[in-house]
Amino acid sequence: MADGSDEAVFQQIVNSPGLRLFVLERDGVVVATTYLNVIPNISRSASPYAVIENVVVEESRRGTGLGRQIMAGTLQAAWDAGCYKAMLMTGSRDASTHAFYRACGFSADVKTAYLARPPRTKG
Repeated sequence: MADGSDEAVFQQIVNSPGLRLFVLERDGVVVATTYLNVIPNISRSASPYAVIENVVVEESRRGTGLGRQIMAGTLQAAWDAGCYKAMLMTGSRDASTHAFYRACGFSADVKTAYLARPPRTKG
C-alpha cells in the first residue's frame, strides 16, 4: 500500500511470537504464501493448536505442487511447535479448493466453523 501500512503490518507479524509467515519464491517473485498462528492452550495437557490462514498460490501456478509444498512445510512447523491439531477455514465453494485441502490432510467433517464480523457503523 502506498501509505506504508502493509510494511507496518508485515513487521507486526514478523515480531509477534507464535505467528509465522511462509513464502515460496520463484525467480525472486512470491508465488505462494501461508500464515501459521500457534496458539497456547489450557486443555489437551496445555498443547498448543495451530490456525492456518492466507493460503494463496498464484493463479497461474496452481496445480503445480507449490500449494502442497508450502502446506507441508506449514504443517510440519505446527507439529514441530507441539500443536495437537491444525485448523483452517476457507470461504471458497470451489470443489478443487476443498480437494486440495483434503489432499493436504485436512478433514471437513470434524468441526463446524462459525464466523462473526463487527457490525457496520453508519456514517
